[in-house]
Amino acid sequence: MQNNLRSGVRHAHKYTLTLSPSSVQQTVIRLPSARVSCDSHVRHITQSAAMRRAIPFSLNTHSGPQDERDERVVRMLMFGKPGAGKGTLTARLAQKYDILTLSTGDLLRQHIAERTDVGIEAEAIVARGGLVPDEIMLKVVTSKLDSLQHKHWILDGFPRTIGQSELLDAHLKKRNMPLTLVVNLDVPDEVILSRISDRWIHRPSGRVYNMSYNRPRVNGFDDQTGEPLTKRPDDNPEVFARRLAAFYASTSPLLAYFSKSAKTTNGHRPNSHQHPHQISFHTPSGLKVKTLSGTTSDEIWPHLDRLIHNNFPGLRERLESKEMRTRRLVSSALAAELGANTLS
Repeated sequence: MQNNLRSGVRHAHKYTLTLSPSSVQQTVIRLPSARVSCDSHVRHITQSAAMRRAIPFSLNTHSGPQDERDERVVRMLMFGKPGAGKGTLTARLAQKYDILTLSTGDLLRQHIAERTDVGIEAEAIVARGGLVPDEIMLKVVTSKLDSLQHKHWILDGFPRTIGQSELLDAHLKKRNMPLTLVVNLDVPDEVILSRISDRWIHRPSGRVYNMSYNRPRVNGFDDQTGEPLTKRPDDNPEVFARRLAAFYASTSPLLAYFSKSAKTTNGHRPNSHQHPHQISFHTPSGLKVKTLSGTTSDEIWPHLDRLIHNNFPGLRERLESKEMRTRRLVSSALAAELGANTLS
């Protein structure tokens, strides 16, 4: 009997397969019948329900509802004091990963330029010197977000108040595309105050340079285009102090709101079709709220990059196209030439 058992096991082992994750859903495993003699009775090894449960869970996956799988999609807000490096770090994420950055100001200007109903209404309010109401800003933002259900994105400039947060949160959850990440950049006030006078920007692209720690290759010129850099009119201590007070009064409470939301929404109801192993290893992570501290964008970047990489493993890195590589090389050559002319 023992010899027959060993023979049967060896026979079954010949059909053991090692499958890559990409081929799992397209592969059908057929196990031959193996006869094992035991006390004069003949038993057949069949693919019973018990055996199916014994198959590694990666071979027995079930595609759950879209809202469960979608929680690995980056739907992100980034907060921070004025001058904390939001623009710089957002640009780095967009450069490295296949992720879209959405500016509220750009979206509003696009609606106005295209003469949409929302754009015409917003333009009339702005012309009178008024503030665009939360409901209109929500329409401006969600008209774009609703078309990006399966895309990774970072929203910049909205929400700025608790009321806006509640409206955005409710809309996204209704569309089965809730926020998945909120990042707060914590940079000391005195650090920001000491460096705003050294900040220069490339206005067309929004790239930011700082003469203290992130200098352009050629002073006064953008690294990629060679175009002149300019100063922001509000980069002075007096204006910054007012903006900082506004941040603490309105934007800062948003962190408490989203932290509370994360605690109440991260309770996940398991899918009844999932194997216990799937529930243990593949439960979606829900909304995360994370504060990253540092004094410069270069110091914060590795922590932000690691946060994105660990929580969104399906996010693809960008491949530098031939056109982008050529443009970068030309820009570098132009910058080097400008530097040589400046020295001469």
